[in-house]
Amino acid sequence: MKLVLATHNAHKVVEVEQILAKLGVADLSVLGYDGPEPVEDGITFAENALIKARAAYAHTGVAAIADDSGLAVEVLGGAPGIFSARWSGTRDNAKNRELLLAQLADVKPEHRAASFVCTIALVDGENEITFTGIWAGRVAFAEAGPNGFGYDPIFIPEGLELTAAELEPEVKNALSHRAAALEQLASYLKHL
Repeated sequence: MKLVLATHNAHKVVEVEQILAKLGVADLSVLGYDGPEPVEDGITFAENALIKARAAYAHTGVAAIADDSGLAVEVLGGAPGIFSARWSGTRDNAKNRELLLAQLADVKPEHRAASFVCTIALVDGENEITFTGIWAGRVAFAEAGPNGFGYDPIFIPEGLELTAAELEPEVKNALSHRAAALEQLASYLKHL
């Protein structure tokens, strides 16, 4: 079975391949995507994931998966949410983290709850289905850790004292919001 992963983010391609391999989806090949990026004008993670998966399927003719993910901070009413990748007005991860930390500078530790959310859409020409994973935690006061990408250096998963960027990739890939959504996708694919 082949799936096109509708992203130009090399980090996501590697992460998705590693997670699906560990979930034991037999004979699955995840292909990179070199097509155009559609306008993500949905108002939910699911809508944006479907927009990207539909575009990849239309461009390649191969079953496509896409994810839309972000960080939802409770005290900010769920923001940055679907705007996570461009929270600072750019797609610069460091600037996005810097802005979010500045916005939360005076927020007490007990009010810094946040969750990473990932919705994965599968479009294969006959079906369109979504799977959502949530990784609860809180926003740190400062960046820490060399691993990961995006908001990983400022996200402390529930039950841990390390940021997601301080976790070894295998540990993060077992716990993350993307892993939870991919586990649901893997279960679906195994039953096909």
